[in-house]
Amino acid sequence: MKTTFKEEDKCYVMYFEGRLDTAASAQVEEEMKPLYECDGHDIILDCANLEYISSSGLRLFLGLLKAAKPKGSHVYIRAINEDLRQVFAMTGFINLFEFK
Repeated sequence: MKTTFKEEDKCYVMYFEGRLDTAASAQVEEEMKPLYECDGHDIILDCANLEYISSSGLRLFLGLLKAAKPKGSHVYIRAINEDLRQVFAMTGFINLFEFK
C-alpha cells in the first residue's frame, strides 16, 4: 500500500495506491495524520489507484470525516472504481461522503 500527500488548490489530497486492508491500515493511519490538521482545508481522498478497501480502511476514512467536519472541512472521495463504489453502497458509506 502506498500513499502520497499533496496540497493542491487549497485542498489536502491523499492518493491511495494498492490494497487498503487490515495489514496496511496501521501504516496508512500514520500517513494520514497530516489530514487531521485540515482546519478549514477540504480533503480529497483520491482512490483512482486503490484496488481494495477493507473494514479497517473504511474505519480510517470515517475517522477522518468525523475529525474534519467540526473544523469546517469537507471530505471528498475522488475516482473510485465500481467495485469500491459497491463496497461504499453496501456499508452505507455512500451516504456519508461526498464524491467527485
